[in-house]
Amino acid sequence: MTTRHFLTDLDLSPEELTRVLNLADWMKANPYAIKPLAGPQTAAVFFDKTSTRTRISFGSGIAALGGSPLIINPGESQLGHKESIADTARVLERQVSLIVWRTYAQTGLEEMAEHSRAPVINALSDDYHPCQLLADLQAAREKLGSLAGRSLAYLGDAANNMANSYLLAGVNAGMDVRIAGPGGYLPSQDIILAAEERAAQTGAKVTITTDPGAALQGAEVVATDTWVSMGQEEEKEQRMRLFGDYQVSAEAMGKAAEGAVVLHCLPAYRGAEITAEVLDGEQSIIWDEAENRLHAQKALMAWLLVESGLADGETARLVREAEAGTA
Repeated sequence: MTTRHFLTDLDLSPEELTRVLNLADWMKANPYAIKPLAGPQTAAVFFDKTSTRTRISFGSGIAALGGSPLIINPGESQLGHKESIADTARVLERQVSLIVWRTYAQTGLEEMAEHSRAPVINALSDDYHPCQLLADLQAAREKLGSLAGRSLAYLGDAANNMANSYLLAGVNAGMDVRIAGPGGYLPSQDIILAAEERAAQTGAKVTITTDPGAALQGAEVVATDTWVSMGQEEEKEQRMRLFGDYQVSAEAMGKAAEGAVVLHCLPAYRGAEITAEVLDGEQSIIWDEAENRLHAQKALMAWLLVESGLADGETARLVREAEAGTA
């Protein structure tokens, strides 16, 4: 059986995405029922970038699955400097059951997966944040009841990993996705083409625009992200001016659909990309979204282990029943 990895949002087919979200819902209601890492087996979790939600949710999630999280911080391993990624993967696959990596270059994750029989999970790269989107979609589905045919607007820095993942994961779920940002800060053509190709399969629509009002009009989900990501601190003043028209404010939400919900992956900067009134308001599902990192990632880890033939028969049975809605 071929090892399954999760490196980009499109590594799950539309059907598989629904199955993982179904499993996440079931595991949220039954948090300790599935333990594919019982033993405890070890999951290696590498952090090249600082983290709060990723660290907590993967650490807690691995433990809840019966495993032991081995957290490896920058400078604590030879990975990528004294030892190649390929050689590191060959060592890891013989000693751990999962590899989770929060890093910079997407190419590193791809190389790790190429040389590992243990599933590799992208916990964030410069190009994508697919685990975050599983949590986001789970939270939106909890509030809206369904995803296919819904509309999602993302405002702000649309050339970053969050915009890429909102676009790809959104159309994968059958949502009409509208990405709005200033010229020069929009998704790259290869991301747009990949999104359009998947949208053709799911019946979704892709809109890329510099007009925030057009993106917001009637949107049922509104998302944003920090305007100043890690490594961009010197550009802060310029970015604050550049993205000012893309703030998610009460006025902006007035253009969205009645009952629209708001997402933000956090950390958030009140008064910049989002106002305190909206972030802390009734339309915000940001704290549900943050919690769901735990449930969605647990579901993903269990699903990958089953799909890769690395889980016992009872775990596989429970996962199959839960993802099909028959558990």
